[in-house]
Amino acid sequence: MPSLDRPDPVIMNHVLAEHSDLFQLVSRAKTAFADTGRPLAKRREFAVATIESLRAHLHEHFTQEEQGGFLEEAVTRIPRLGHRMEEILKQHPALLAELDRLTAALADSRLIEADWLKIGRQFAAFVDHLQAHERSENAVVQEGYNEDLGLGDD
Repeated sequence: MPSLDRPDPVIMNHVLAEHSDLFQLVSRAKTAFADTGRPLAKRREFAVATIESLRAHLHEHFTQEEQGGFLEEAVTRIPRLGHRMEEILKQHPALLAELDRLTAALADSRLIEADWLKIGRQFAAFVDHLQAHERSENAVVQEGYNEDLGLGDD
């Protein structure tokens, strides 16, 4: 049985794996918006597929968090973190809604290059919001387990 003052390696490995998966999906979507060599219709198709994959992964990730897991375990260890956990969980619908708006904007058949650039900037703003969210999660987990996850989120 692990000591209460030491992190559970299963939970820590899960956190690190989740962040790796999210990083890969976000990087793939960034690539879609950085593409300037293919016709707009092809870029749009790739961007939609990529954002839909990211959204599905995030939805699953958020559902797991909302049903318990490493955030809840951190709060169990240090109950004063409960308010911060609640604030983090409240961000989930807004983050998913941002992706839904991006997908809807990309679905417009009248999309032109200027729209593409605007949607790319909106995606960049979403990434900033997601990264801030993840930093907040990391802070709660790190404080709850008194463990630096080594994710460079100071």
